[in-house]
Amino acid sequence: MKIKIFSCGGTFEKIYDPLTGQLIFKNSSIAELIDRSRVTQETTAETILLKDSLDMTDKDRELILNKINLEKLKQIILIHGTDTMIETAEFLMSRTDPSKTIVLTGAMVPYSLKNSDALFNLGSAFMSLRSLRAGVWIVMNGRCFNPNEVIKNKNLGVFQEKN
Repeated sequence: MKIKIFSCGGTFEKIYDPLTGQLIFKNSSIAELIDRSRVTQETTAETILLKDSLDMTDKDRELILNKINLEKLKQIILIHGTDTMIETAEFLMSRTDPSKTIVLTGAMVPYSLKNSDALFNLGSAFMSLRSLRAGVWIVMNGRCFNPNEVIKNKNLGVFQEKN
């Protein structure tokens, strides 16, 4: 089973700029992440956007949708910012090929910083693809969620089921 990884940026892909003291986008780190994760699964990676999800528009979601729909592989991981990950997942649910398994994941702390959850979430996304049925899913904090049944708890900094 070959897996396609698309990146849209989000906190996952940000790095610290020592000149400005800000988190910024420079280049995608997906290839490095795959190497560091020691993933033995055959993968291909492509950066769609490097964007904070708070700045994500429906035009961006259309671009993501088109990339996913044109992709021949059926197993897809989408790296996405956590602030609007749920909205993008819901947008994709009724518009993508129903035979594809699409897992959205991201990070609360950038990959480039100590104590990041990025590698763990990426690994969780890989494992989830092996057992999930086709559809659109969100994998964060070691858990898998239906996009219609999840919220981002900003007070706790985690994704959790809706009450």
